[in-house]
Order: sequence, then structure tokens, then C-alpha cells
Amino acid sequence: MTFVSRILGFVRDAAIARVFGAGAATDAFFVAFKLPNLLRRVFAEGAFSQAFVPILAEYRNRRGETETRDLVDHVTTLLALVLLLVTVLGVLAAPVIVYLSAPGFAANPVKFRTTIDLLRITFPYIFFISLTSLAGGILNTWSRFSVPAFTPTLLNLSFILFALVLVPYFDPPILALAWAVLFGGLLQLGFQLPFLRRIGMLPRLRLDWRDAGVWRVMRQMGPAIFGVSVGQISLLINTVFASFLVTGSVSWLYYADRLMEFPTGVLGVALGTILLPSLARSHADGNTGEFSQLLDWGLRLTLLLAVPATVALAVLAVPLVATLFHHGAFDAHDVEMTRQALVAYSVGLLGLILVKVLAPGFYARQNIRTPVKIALLTLAATQLMNLAFIWPFRHAGLALSIGLGACVNAALLYAKLRQHRIYLPNKGWAKFLWRLAAAAAILGVSLWLVAGPDSSWLQGSIMARALRLTGLVAAGVVIYFGALWALGFRVADFQKRTG
Repeated sequence: MTFVSRILGFVRDAAIARVFGAGAATDAFFVAFKLPNLLRRVFAEGAFSQAFVPILAEYRNRRGETETRDLVDHVTTLLALVLLLVTVLGVLAAPVIVYLSAPGFAANPVKFRTTIDLLRITFPYIFFISLTSLAGGILNTWSRFSVPAFTPTLLNLSFILFALVLVPYFDPPILALAWAVLFGGLLQLGFQLPFLRRIGMLPRLRLDWRDAGVWRVMRQMGPAIFGVSVGQISLLINTVFASFLVTGSVSWLYYADRLMEFPTGVLGVALGTILLPSLARSHADGNTGEFSQLLDWGLRLTLLLAVPATVALAVLAVPLVATLFHHGAFDAHDVEMTRQALVAYSVGLLGLILVKVLAPGFYARQNIRTPVKIALLTLAATQLMNLAFIWPFRHAGLALSIGLGACVNAALLYAKLRQHRIYLPNKGWAKFLWRLAAAAAILGVSLWLVAGPDSSWLQGSIMARALRLTGLVAAGVVIYFGALWALGFRVADFQKRTG
């Protein structure tokens, strides 16, 4: 389901690139969309899920249905009230928020004003998508993984509809994308409610300040919000830097980031979504052996799939960007600039995905402080790299800093899991790694030989490029998994069932 969502995400971004390209209007929209998106990660997918899901799993396993329903009702009501307040404040303070997050836009009054208008339309998205993420956390705890994984497709469909059909009805046209965000958020929340009713966990608006479970979630959320905010602060600082670079820099970073989001979402988010409730159950049951086994399985599967994704993004940067975005208003210069950002991002892809798998090892144990401390160190390292890389590499330097910062984050998380003996690696890692490296090398060389010169991907029709890229990707899949098979890997070695 996550894979389907990400494929539709590419269709959505291709539609946006075709209609709007990469310029002042898209820079304004991507800044406006980024802000509620970052808050969504803080309130919902990040801090809230990390604090709420382990406690919810504990209630479900130990306290019975009545207390679990009370916890869901009370937490949902409190979250909805907080989100409503944040949404109102965000809409009212839009000019200040835009000035702080993209000060370089102030030099262009039209661009600055457009960004404010877009932010006011998109900001309520945080209310709907955060409640959607709450619903997804509940469904994941009940092992209904496919519904939350499919839900983002509705936002992508909303984007496609507004970009390809409804743009002529808006002035300026970029406003269509802002309304697509708001409509998509409402669709996603409405889609999940029937599934909550089916498992008997549709929240009722009831607030009880005396509920001990609510206060446990709030206490966990404090450091979790701080920890997640550290990562989002890093992204916001990157936006500040990018706002001072040439027009189009924000958009080039966005399009490259969207390509990065495909493997990050399909692998990192999907595995993290499954691991967190599964690890929480193991911890609640006191099964430390199963806890370590789950982490070991997650790490091996992540490396098995993330390493070839890293190789493919670096080698096929131009084919990917040209095929998906090089049409309409998105020209050859935009392809080259996006390629630079994508290659820089690919350096840290493995770290970005591993963080999604390693962090649940702490969150499932209701240990938020350790990831927070590591996030602070990562923030400092990322900003130092920003200062070092932005001058020689411009927008690509910002992408490189994010990727390398994620690698630092992943390395520190792994070291702490080993230091606390939370994770004890199974046997056979040395053989696993050398076989994996050999298969990845075969893949990289093969893709480089078959892809041909970059200039050839800027020619021909969209359909011709798409067919050529599809064939290239299919060949890469066959080559990589064929090499793995020849080196002794078997599918059964990586199967694991979750309850």
C-alpha cells in the first residue's frame, strides 16, 4: 500500500512539474506546504506516535477494552483541542511565519504575499492530517497496517485532480495546489473513520484531565516533541538558506526530496510502522530476546533493500528526473539542478532509512530521552555541514548536509542500542555484508553501462523515456536479486510474521 501511495506521489509531482515547473510560484507553494507538513510530523507522525503507540499497546495487552477506549477518547479530544488552537494561531500569524522561515522571499513582495496566502489555506491541513495519523496509530496497533499505508494516496489524488483539471478556476493558478492540500487532508481523515468503527475504537469527544494514561502520553510527548522538532528545525534552517539562493532552489530541493521519499517511505516508514507496535508488544511482554530479534530482522531487511536503492538513485539520477519531471515548464536546466540535489541526497539515503528502523528500538521502550540527545548532536553537526557545503555546492550542499546528518544520527542510535545491550546482533553479519556489497557493486556497474549518456534522456517523448526507464529498472531488479540468489540469499531468510 505504501508502494502504491509513493507511485501516485510521483504522478502528482510530475503533474505539478508539468503545469508549474520550478520557479517563484512553486518556491512559494513548497515553503507554504512545508510548514504544516513539519508540524504534522511533530504533532502526529513523530512525537505523538512515539509517545502514544507504546502506551496504547500496553493498555490493549494488559488493561482491557474499556480502559483502552477511555484512553483513546481522552487523548483524541485533547489532541483535537491543541490542534485547533495551533491552526488558528498559524493562520493569524502567517506573515510572521513566512518571514521567519523564508526571509529571502521578503525581497520579492509578490512572492512573499503569495506565500502568505498559500500558507493560510494549507495550514488547517495540520488539523486533519494529525487526527488522521492518530487514527493510523490506533489501526497499526491493531495490526491493520494496510489502511494507514493506503491513506496518503488520497492526498496524491487530490493534487492530481486540482493540478490537471481545476487550475484554470484559480487566480493565481498556484492557489489550486493549496486547496488540494486542504481537501486531501479532509479526505484522508474521513477515509479512516469507518475502519476505526469496525475495530470498536472510533473516538468520542470526552476529556478527562484525571486520566493517568493521558498524562503519561503528555509526559512522553514533551521530550518527544523536542526531539522531533530538532530534525524539523534542521529542515526549516535549510529552507532559510535556500530562500537566499537563486530562484528555483527551493523547488529543486523539493523535487529531489520527493524522489528520496520513495525509498524512504516504502522501506523506512513501512518498516518503522510495523516495528514500533511489534517492539512495543515484545517490551510489554518482557520478551527481550524477541525484541532484539525484531531489530536484527529490521536492520537486515533494510540494508538488503536500501543499499540498491542508494546505488540506483545515484547512478540513475538524470534518467529518473528527466522521465518524471522534464516536460512542460520543467526544462533541462531544472533537470541538472535537481540531479545535483538528488545525488547529494543519495549519499545519506541509507542513514535516513536506518533512523526509521533504529529509533523505534527506543520509543517502544518509552525511552524518548536518548533519541532526543542524539537528535541535538545531529542538528549541530548538520548545521556545521550546511555552513561548510552551501558555498561550494549551493542548494546541493544543503541536501548533502541532511543526508550526512542522517548517517550521523543512525550511527549514534546504533551505538546506543548496542551499548545498552538492547540489540544483540545475530550471527552471520560479516557474510551478509560482503555478499550484499558484491551484489550492489554488480548492480551499480550494470546500471551505469546500460543507462547510456545523460544527454540521451533529455530527448524523445515522455512515453519513450518512461518505457526506457521501466526496462532499465526491471533489468536492475533482475540483476540485483539474481546476484543475491547466486550469492546464497533466500526469501525465506527474511520472512517474519507479526501478531
